[in-house]
Amino acid sequence: MNLQRNLIRPYLYTRYFFHRMTGTGAFSGNRIRTAHPPAHPQWNPLKQAIWKYHVKQFHESSCSVATVVSCINAIRSLENGDAPPISQTDILDRVTTGHWKERMSNGGYHGRRGLPLPLLGQVVKDSIAAYGLKIRTVDVVQTPKNAPARSPVRTRLKKCLRDFDRHGSGLIITHFDQGALVPTLNIPHISPVGAYDEATDRVTMLDVDPEQENPYQVDFGTFYKGLSSDYHHVFATFGYGSGGYIYIQTH
Repeated sequence: MNLQRNLIRPYLYTRYFFHRMTGTGAFSGNRIRTAHPPAHPQWNPLKQAIWKYHVKQFHESSCSVATVVSCINAIRSLENGDAPPISQTDILDRVTTGHWKERMSNGGYHGRRGLPLPLLGQVVKDSIAAYGLKIRTVDVVQTPKNAPARSPVRTRLKKCLRDFDRHGSGLIITHFDQGALVPTLNIPHISPVGAYDEATDRVTMLDVDPEQENPYQVDFGTFYKGLSSDYHHVFATFGYGSGGYIYIQTH
């Protein structure tokens, strides 16, 4: 596993510097914009809560932990305003699904680090159960590459974005190729959505990566491209088949 990981890193940096030198990928033009907290969040308490409880990951592979704990704290705060926020350490000690804590270590669990989309979905469900939250459904959705503009999967994703932003009826966790959105390595990454502006068709990402200091906006096409990445075949050995999203429907 260490040999395979050592082979992946040079490939990732070669691809990164190629895009940087040629002005392609996430280096092509002004694709991202800094986003700011909602100006009038009172009508959407869930949206307000995910901004309030958004945290950064503590380890290079722990984007799943920061994302899930942000969502759990956001939902928990609305169900029980007196409940203190849980920490990333707390949730790793309590939710053991898929050897989550071991996967966050330097060596990983049998060399496997981070969470592929299906395992992330199970971790989200078990975290909700562990903290006794009242959730309607948790949907795990893979987003296929090259889906037509009017395809059911794109239509469904936009509905989830609107329901989150307009009505606060659910949260969206994304599993995406980070390098497709921002100028960084093309690696699988996890973060929650912070907003969706239907008028401009732009999505705000609450990226848990500490290197992304501020939330940022990308157009829906770029957003979908990041989610629909099949990742590179070198990640298949570690269980990473494709990206997608998880929709936590609260009501």
